[in-house]
Amino acid sequence: MKGRGLMLLMSGNLVALLALAAVYPHLMLSPGPLVAAHATIGADCQACHAPWRGATSARCIACHAVADIGVKTTAGATLRPDTARVAFHQQLIEQDCMGCHGDHVGARVAEELDHSFAHALLRPSARADCGGCHQRPSDRVHRDIRIGCATCHTSERWKPSDFNHARLDSTALAQCEGCHAAPVDALHRQVKGSCGACHGQVTWTPATFEHARFFELDGDHDASCATCHVGGDFERYTCYGCHEHTVGNVRNKHEEEGIRDFAPCVECHRNARDEPRKRR
Repeated sequence: MKGRGLMLLMSGNLVALLALAAVYPHLMLSPGPLVAAHATIGADCQACHAPWRGATSARCIACHAVADIGVKTTAGATLRPDTARVAFHQQLIEQDCMGCHGDHVGARVAEELDHSFAHALLRPSARADCGGCHQRPSDRVHRDIRIGCATCHTSERWKPSDFNHARLDSTALAQCEGCHAAPVDALHRQVKGSCGACHGQVTWTPATFEHARFFELDGDHDASCATCHVGGDFERYTCYGCHEHTVGNVRNKHEEEGIRDFAPCVECHRNARDEPRKRR
C-alpha cells in the first residue's frame, strides 16, 4: 500500500508540474527574460514556440513580414530615417531567424548557439552590393577610390585588406597626400618635392634615397637641406652656403694644387674627414 501511495503522490506531482508548465510556460520553462522588444509577449510562449519543436521561423514571420523588416514596424509604422536599418533581410537565401537571433537574454542555451550573421546567407547579388548595407568609408584612403570593396576586402572580415597602389589610376598615384598625411619629422618638413622621388608604392620604408651615397652629413656638414639645396631644388647643390666655403677660398685652395675644374665637389669629396678622391 505504501508503494502504491508513493506512486500516486509522484504521479500527482508530475501531473501538477505538467499542468503548471502548460498554463504558465513563461514561468516554468523559460530559460530567461526576453529582449526588450519582445517584453510584451513574455507570457505568450507559443507566439514563437511550437509545442515540442521550439521556436520556428514561420512564427517569427507571422509578426515580422519579411518585406517589412528594416522598413516598417510590426504595427505598420514607417521607421524614422535615423533608426531605420538597411533592409537586407529580403536578400537572405533562406529564412532562418534563429540562425542569427536569440531572444532570451542571458539564456545559456542562447549563449551556446552561434548567433552570428554571415555574408554567405545573402544572395550573390546582395553580396556584391556592399553599399546596400554598409555606409561608404569617408576616410582619406577610401574617399577617392572608385573600385569595388571586394577588390581589397573579403566578406569574412574587413581587415586586413590586400590593397595595392597599382589599382589606382595615374592621377591618384601621383597624389600621395590625397590618402597619406605628410610626415612631420625634421627631414620631411624641409622636403617639398614628390614622395615618389624617394619612396616606392610597395613599402614606405626603406626609402630609395640615401644621402651618404652622395655626401655624408657629418660634423659641421649636418646642416639643413636649404644650406646646400637652394630654393628647394634637390637636383642641384652648392658648397658655397657657409663662411668657410666661399668661392674665393675654394678657388685659391684648388688652384694651389693645380685643380682647375672644382665645381662638381661631391665627385671628389664624399665627407669632410677623408682625403679627396682623385677624379678619373
